[in-house]
Amino acid sequence: MKSQKKEPVKPASKLIDERIAELGDWRGDTLARMRDLIKKADPDVVEEWKWRGTPTFYHDGGICTGESYKSIVKLTFFRGAALKDPAKLFNSSLDGNVRRAIDIHEGEKIDANAFKALIRAAVALNTSGAKKPTKR
Repeated sequence: MKSQKKEPVKPASKLIDERIAELGDWRGDTLARMRDLIKKADPDVVEEWKWRGTPTFYHDGGICTGESYKSIVKLTFFRGAALKDPAKLFNSSLDGNVRRAIDIHEGEKIDANAFKALIRAAVALNTSGAKKPTKR
């Protein structure tokens, strides 16, 4: 049996760059801006490409995903329910016990300082050794 040649796997950062470029509209600009804020808040963030095309950001555990849909860019925080959100950035998935999300619509601006504080809080939670919630 002949072995098939495998294509080289692209780094996640390259795949995320390509996703931003292929969106080519406000969603790509928004995703790029939020990605930049994540990197500024946590220079040690690790980017991954998960679940067949979802930009995902990690530091000692999941921080958030950056999904793009027709009318929103959604940033879903893995452990968002455990984070303080004094600026009330979370506006989606508010009923869950674990996750919280920020839905950004065209033309909406997110408070950069509040968002970076939320990223830093997520990293601090991941690195604190606090127990992750168990599935019931």
